[in-house]
Amino acid sequence: MTTQQPNEKRYDPKDTTLKFVNRPDDLDPLPPDEGDLGLRAEMSCGHAVTPESLTGWCRSLLDQGRYKFKCPALGKGNSKNCGAEWSYQEVRRLAVLTPEEMQHFEENIARLAATEYCEFKTCPGCKTYVEREDPSNLNVQCTVCIADKKKVFNFCWQCLNEWKGKAPRSDRCDNDGCVNLDLEVLKNCKTTDLPQVDGVDACPSIRACPTCGQRVEHDKTGCKNIICPRCQVEFCFVCLKLTPECLKTSSYFIACSDGVAPRQTSIPVWQRK
Repeated sequence: MTTQQPNEKRYDPKDTTLKFVNRPDDLDPLPPDEGDLGLRAEMSCGHAVTPESLTGWCRSLLDQGRYKFKCPALGKGNSKNCGAEWSYQEVRRLAVLTPEEMQHFEENIARLAATEYCEFKTCPGCKTYVEREDPSNLNVQCTVCIADKKKVFNFCWQCLNEWKGKAPRSDRCDNDGCVNLDLEVLKNCKTTDLPQVDGVDACPSIRACPTCGQRVEHDKTGCKNIICPRCQVEFCFVCLKLTPECLKTSSYFIACSDGVAPRQTSIPVWQRK
């Protein structure tokens, strides 16, 4: 039996709000002769966890830009992952989060959720956060400036200067140097290869997700498809089609039937429903 480390988390055996089970941890199983079973609690999906394994898994999801906590354990029949979504309240309780961990989790959850559902930037006039309602229009009106200064203040979402020129526009305002830096990166990025995908040796190294426009890179391991950390949609990094469409005429580890899509010259706007 292993010795408990000073800072290692443990459940309180007197906690009657938890359902304890006498079986291995489904998130981090140990061989029968290693460690001790200690106390495992059952999640709402039926899988057993320890505070340490649950904290580690959920923290790794946050590090990947994901704020929805889903169970990675194998489901019935061991054919695929369980995939059940846990609420933050459940995670906080069964992971026995410390005050510092709660602050880290809650700040990141709020930031990631805001990135997914809203677009916020700092107004150059009043320095408060402003939400852009129309993602196709760079001309944004600040209601805080109107209330404080009693006059209309419009600024450019792209260069963050007071708006110049006609509106609405989706490309730029009339301020000098107003350019879309993300688009410049897409247009001028280097090429890369995908070693495990046959026939792909000169693909643009940076792409914009075809669903939400998030800038992404491939880590050059595994197949050609990636999951966008922002919208969670899977697409082919090579041809830029959504994975189900790409796989109609191709497979995960061979070149796409339509070849390599050229460098992108526009960034898709996420049409949230």
